[in-house]
Amino acid sequence: MIYSDKTIGLINAAEDLAYSLSQSETGQAYRLAKQARANSRQAQDVIRDFNRIKEEYELVQRFGRYHPDYQTITKKVHEIKRALDLQEEVAQFKKAEKQLETLLGQVSLVLAGQVSPQIKVPTGNPFFDQGCAGGCSTGGSCSCSG
Repeated sequence: MIYSDKTIGLINAAEDLAYSLSQSETGQAYRLAKQARANSRQAQDVIRDFNRIKEEYELVQRFGRYHPDYQTITKKVHEIKRALDLQEEVAQFKKAEKQLETLLGQVSLVLAGQVSPQIKVPTGNPFFDQGCAGGCSTGGSCSCSG
């Protein structure tokens, strides 16, 4: 690809946008939550426990219900997953991560929409995924007419 002045300008603008996003309140909250989770002894203990039981669960899954420890390991996985979800730093990190994901989805939709309304942007959020994506090929049943 040959880079024109316009292409270089777009790349610079994208870098500026990325920097702005990282310095935004949402970006900073994400970094702080990630650091708090990494520095929390309790969070790291629960994460380590979860990863250990997850490995056991994967071994048991090879045999499914027929493994003698299937019920025990399955119950442990659910318990440790709940403990992980309720751990304060992990919960705050997940919340900050979701907020950043939402912001990035919104930015992606704006960028794609400026190029063409038919560009599909997978945001993972049904609120933003609504509307015509241009690929239903029914020509009307989803209110797409072309």
